[in-house]
Amino acid sequence: MGHPTVYPTGVTLYNPEKAWSGYTIVPTKGQGATLIDMNGQEVHVWKDVHGFPNKIFPGGMLMGSRGLRNPKYGLQDQLDLIQVDWDGNVVWEFNKAEFIEDPGEKPQWMARQHHDYQRDGNPVGYYAPGMEPKTDSGNTLVLCHREVKCPYISDKPLLDDVVYEVDWEGEIVWEWLCSDHVEEFGFSEEARNAMSRCPNYRGGTLIENAPALGDWMHINSMSRLGPNRWYDAGDERFHPDNIIMDGRETNIIFIIDKKSGKVVWKVGPYYDESPELKKLGWIIGQHHAHMIPRGLPGEGNILVYDNGGWAGYGAPNPAAPMGVKNATRDWSRILEFDPTTLKLVWSYTPHDAGFVEPLDANRFYSPFISSAQRLPNGNTLITEGSDGRLLEVTPEHEIVWEFINPHMDNRNMNMVYRAYRVPYEWVPQAEHGPEVAIARPDMKNFRMPGAAPLGAKKTVSVQGTTGYPAAAGDCVGATN
Repeated sequence: MGHPTVYPTGVTLYNPEKAWSGYTIVPTKGQGATLIDMNGQEVHVWKDVHGFPNKIFPGGMLMGSRGLRNPKYGLQDQLDLIQVDWDGNVVWEFNKAEFIEDPGEKPQWMARQHHDYQRDGNPVGYYAPGMEPKTDSGNTLVLCHREVKCPYISDKPLLDDVVYEVDWEGEIVWEWLCSDHVEEFGFSEEARNAMSRCPNYRGGTLIENAPALGDWMHINSMSRLGPNRWYDAGDERFHPDNIIMDGRETNIIFIIDKKSGKVVWKVGPYYDESPELKKLGWIIGQHHAHMIPRGLPGEGNILVYDNGGWAGYGAPNPAAPMGVKNATRDWSRILEFDPTTLKLVWSYTPHDAGFVEPLDANRFYSPFISSAQRLPNGNTLITEGSDGRLLEVTPEHEIVWEFINPHMDNRNMNMVYRAYRVPYEWVPQAEHGPEVAIARPDMKNFRMPGAAPLGAKKTVSVQGTTGYPAAAGDCVGATN
């Protein structure tokens, strides 16, 4: 589906009476961590601070990174993870995961952080009543990379995912390595064979002479469960310290026991193994799977941006002759489901957005990145990342705020990895302007200067024409 080459940017829609107003932190490539108000005013920019993601903590504190490892030698490796104050002073940092000596580069310690991290005090990194992340103490969970050789997965070198727990002094006090648990994910023989042949091998695909590594799991979110009703009822799988993650390349969402490291709950990699999974539907290439924190509507449920796109290992098919990325779908959806019954509680799909499925379904679609945050009023802030669109939707699927990122990167993409909304009081240094409603324009008459107005100069009737039926057959059948 094509996109217009001319379109508005910034905030395009805002209903102050229905939105949960606050500041939104947007990682913008080429500019830095950008804090905007509800009308899109750039309130504060931390220049050139990367965000994978950026997060705002109470007191106007920002989390992010000073920069990215040279992509000739590493894939999505952040140099460090830092906490900076309102004026850009670094008050905490972590980089001592691995000492890196890349050819032609300055030898240095690196975190190799990617995709996520969590600070003590808050399980998910966004606002929940009574759960503020610590800003002057506490440990931090950090998702990082490590290169490993695992012949029981593939004979090719792998880019593995490792979770570190780091204390306030920057020392690693606990770690978990994904490849140690491959047998716990339930891969079929066909999937293991496909993975062995091609573990999402990335050599030379992004940049000439890039390292040849198999990014076999590609974990893209990691958070604690936090206090929840399932554990209160006696289900040990949902201990507040346990960690939920998702693997984009495998279509798996899983929870590990923090003490043993073992996988104690999961959905995927297959969604046809029970009536409950079939009803939930195939989750593909997902991002930002997490448990909604206590104190927010839907607390205890799993919230995830189910991207679609292409992911998974299994039997070869015409779209995946090697059996790699063998599940495909060209539209996205947000899912909220009960982790004990797998019952779908709420969703936001192309149909919910008012688009015809499957004909027009890819009008809500981001095949990579993206996220969903539950807000205190029951709304959900969605990052449709690939086209830089942020939208806040009500439980009834009404869009009450929309923002299009105006900042393009050097590839002419305005992508946003993940945005977060925080309350005004978390940023006391800023004074937000008036909350001015922005109404949806009449799209039929929305014109650029110089364009002709809607309407024909002359219309004639033709005898025998029958008009247009309310419904008509299309070339593509409806989805099931």
